[in-house]
Amino acid sequence: MEDDEDGAARSEATFKFTVENISRLREQVLSPPTYVRNLPWRIMIMPRADTGATASRNMSLGFFLQCNGEAESSSWNCSAVASLKIVAQKSGCDSFSRKISHIFHSKENDWGYSNFVDWSALMDPARGYIKNDSIMLEVEVKADAPHGVAWDSKKHTGYVGLKNQGATCYMNSLLQTMYFTNQLRKAVYKMPTESDDSTKSVALALQRVFYELQTSDKPVGTKKLTRSFGWETLDSFMQHDVQEFLRVLLDKLESKMKGTCVEGTVPNLFEGKMISFIKCKHVQYESSRSETYYDIQLNIKGKRDIYESFKDYVETEVLDGENKYDAGSHGLQEAEKGVLFTSFPPVLHLHLMRFQYDPVTDCSVKSNDRFEFYEKIDLGDFIRPKEPGAPDPGPITYTLHAVLVHSGDNHGGHYVVFINPRGDGKWCKFDDDVVSRCTKTEAIQHNFGGQEMDDVHPGVKQSTNAYMLVYIRDSALSNVLQDVTEDDIPGELLERLKEEKTMESLKRKERSEAHLYMQVMVMSEDSFMGYQGIDLYDPEKLTPAAVANTKTFRVLKKTKPQQLLELLAESYGVDQRKLRLWPFTMRTNKSIRPAYLDLTPEICKPLEESQFGQQLPFFLEILPPDEEREALPPFDKDSDVILFLKMYDPVSEALHYLGHWCVSILITFNDVADECRRRAHFSQDTPISLYEEINMGRVDKVVDLNVSLDQGLDEVMDGDIIVFHRTFEPGRKYKSLLDFYIYIQYKYEITFVDKGSSNEQFALEMSLKSNYMEMATRVGQRLGVDPLHIQFFKCQPYKDSPAYPVKFEQDGADLLSLLSQLPHKPTRTPYKLFYQHLGIAVTELEHKKQFKILFYSPEEQSKLFLKIFFFVFFFLELCSFEI
Repeated sequence: MEDDEDGAARSEATFKFTVENISRLREQVLSPPTYVRNLPWRIMIMPRADTGATASRNMSLGFFLQCNGEAESSSWNCSAVASLKIVAQKSGCDSFSRKISHIFHSKENDWGYSNFVDWSALMDPARGYIKNDSIMLEVEVKADAPHGVAWDSKKHTGYVGLKNQGATCYMNSLLQTMYFTNQLRKAVYKMPTESDDSTKSVALALQRVFYELQTSDKPVGTKKLTRSFGWETLDSFMQHDVQEFLRVLLDKLESKMKGTCVEGTVPNLFEGKMISFIKCKHVQYESSRSETYYDIQLNIKGKRDIYESFKDYVETEVLDGENKYDAGSHGLQEAEKGVLFTSFPPVLHLHLMRFQYDPVTDCSVKSNDRFEFYEKIDLGDFIRPKEPGAPDPGPITYTLHAVLVHSGDNHGGHYVVFINPRGDGKWCKFDDDVVSRCTKTEAIQHNFGGQEMDDVHPGVKQSTNAYMLVYIRDSALSNVLQDVTEDDIPGELLERLKEEKTMESLKRKERSEAHLYMQVMVMSEDSFMGYQGIDLYDPEKLTPAAVANTKTFRVLKKTKPQQLLELLAESYGVDQRKLRLWPFTMRTNKSIRPAYLDLTPEICKPLEESQFGQQLPFFLEILPPDEEREALPPFDKDSDVILFLKMYDPVSEALHYLGHWCVSILITFNDVADECRRRAHFSQDTPISLYEEINMGRVDKVVDLNVSLDQGLDEVMDGDIIVFHRTFEPGRKYKSLLDFYIYIQYKYEITFVDKGSSNEQFALEMSLKSNYMEMATRVGQRLGVDPLHIQFFKCQPYKDSPAYPVKFEQDGADLLSLLSQLPHKPTRTPYKLFYQHLGIAVTELEHKKQFKILFYSPEEQSKLFLKIFFFVFFFLELCSFEI
């Protein structure tokens, strides 16, 4: 047979293999490959010997069919049935064959018989298997399209499949059926979804799936569709059966189409009508009502074919004996109950009731009985005869369009669908993401169910059978299956879907290349404005100024700092000569400061090989616009240093950032003081004090202003921070700069929540070095109540609810000690306390104990607060007074 491209994709093949010198066969032999479904299939034989207890050797021939034996992938599988045959080469002798059925995969890529035929029988001339010391082997294999390998559904069939999310094969089968109902597809495209939420709109999600099925070359995903249903967990997927899912989906589409140009499409396609009636046999009384239906459930138990099921459906039931019908004034009457079909829809959905409740086992049981259905059916015998003068409905003949198939039992299984897309008898099998051509026999006769017809599993009922059929009325076939092109998709929808697809492609590319990139944060001078804390910024909680003036760039990890500087020059629109990069680094004392970056090409490494920019940002030094120079002045890493200046204002009790200064390490602190006065707009004779900010809780005062920087600083390093202030006025809250730094070291945000109403809450920023009374005073001012009438409660460590109360201490321990049993705070996340407003002072409450007294009457109770040191007789007196 030909092994060209078309032949390689075929579903079945017969190939032979002649084995020479069979009598001297000692090891495994493989035939040349024959391609079926684009996979290589080989005949594999080997001599087999069994050693028994008597040490006698029983020789046999092992005969196997191998599929995709040299594949490196482990995720593929292919289901196939095959006949393995030893061909008789002598006239008058019969060939010997055996059959197999197997799902081939990487761990079981061959299947067959280790004892296909005894060696003695093989070598017996009377059997006719051997000729000139050679045997001829033949395999007839029929395979489904494979999963997990390069199978191009679009190329081989013109259609694509749907990806399985794990439990959505039933949904995929139904979606393909709806997609190939072309008139419905056209209407779905025309539903107005311009203003719909792309994550919640079922209509838009279905439009997207249909569009991708129509235009994509690869399997289409359905996650956005299931997410629009509100299905987020595996249980959500498995709680729906096909009939329920179909009805819910059609109902949503019908509602969405109301008031639009496609209103009525769903009922016009799927709605039929029937009359349910009850007719008394002995009196003139009849009750009937007209009903509509979108599908018909057919009983298949004990039924040979679809016609017997329809006869059973319309058969009248006699109501007699204890089951007589209450005919009102006529009393209980014998009656006949039944249904009459008055119309059948253009698209007829038939649900075969293979799953039924079994009261013995108290669960649903699947029936695998044989049930025949046909490519063409005539339902004229099952419709109510037309009344005189009524229009002739014409022939009620239907063509089979889709067969939805279930493999397995009531506990689970797999769903596929066979579809006749154009109604011309050319069938395709849609198995989730794989689509393949198939024969009419495979689509119809192979899904009747019942007994196996071959000798692979003789007498075993097939668990693969049809459970839903879709028929299209012949008179409506051309309209229902009308061609759908891209021109049938509204321009606005088409543009939106194409834009979504482009964005998703870009996101996929970004995700696939994410490991090549890194995020680099760049802070400008303005990022440090208004910051009240240690260093130049807090990495855990950026100020509004830091957020507004910090940019993030996505750059290749192989980018060198010089290339980053070129990117920044383009982004900021500034000449590169006016920029200089200073990467933030963490010093050994845990402070975070900018450091010098040598851009010499021979020294400078890519960002991924250095520590710069990976965890901490860069500070970008920019020459001010009012400077007349064309470039930043050169910086000598050995003799220059970059300093950052802060001013503390004792009046406003705040720090003010005053910029950076690149200077020689040989200047004196008097020079630094002059620069500080200039930037603070102080007169040159204003007395100021200078400090070096070391790290959290430590600022060292500069004692001698006459010494140079390299002599006066703890250790001269780029990024050192100088803090200065004017002489303190007496009576200030913070007596020194150190007091202020202690305050900001312990400054935390505490959230206060009303114990009675969690919606009532507010946050206050205060130092954990404050005492209980200072906290109560701040909260009292916020609430407008006496601070002594507020009781505080700690928050439970693993539950957002009040725990035990915080003990009142007038001038005792600070808040850090009082709140020490709260969960450890690794970051500056806020503490939380609950509070309640008391009718008495908390000092009095803590000397009283609460009792609950229950009287004999369940409707009365009293609560009494008693001082702990009350005598028992006084307690009894109080109780009698209360009573």
